[in-house]
Amino acid sequence: MSETAPRHASDITTHPDSKEMRERFAKIIDGPSGSTLDGLIVLLGLYMAVSPWAVHFQAANPDVRVNNLVIGLTMAAFGFGLALQPERLYRLGWIGVPVGIWMIISPWVVTAGHSAPKAVIWNNVVIGAVAVLLGLATQGMTMASARSRR
Repeated sequence: MSETAPRHASDITTHPDSKEMRERFAKIIDGPSGSTLDGLIVLLGLYMAVSPWAVHFQAANPDVRVNNLVIGLTMAAFGFGLALQPERLYRLGWIGVPVGIWMIISPWVVTAGHSAPKAVIWNNVVIGAVAVLLGLATQGMTMASARSRR
């Protein structure tokens, strides 16, 4: 069995890939620290998905229930994608803005009578406002990161 580095070496500088590892670590440190935003987006998406049951409008408004469930699971998946592949998905951070706007107007759009109970409206307006803010924050981090690289 061949070895690329001696077993008794106590520091990583003798590792053949140490330069590449240092560069990757510096890139992560210097890049956008969006892990908090990623987590908030995941939590928001999960709350969107379970909000019909949390606010107790799942039986009275099945259209809004399905809307919140689908959009919420999609938003949570997007948040997981941001956490796992930030260099690929951070440029799509603005997607939270149209999702938030949709969540704000969806109680009137997806219901049969174009009206919804106050609990549904307030729930979706707050969810939508938070989604818009998170989308703007993610996009702001992307723009700030792009400026710092120049």
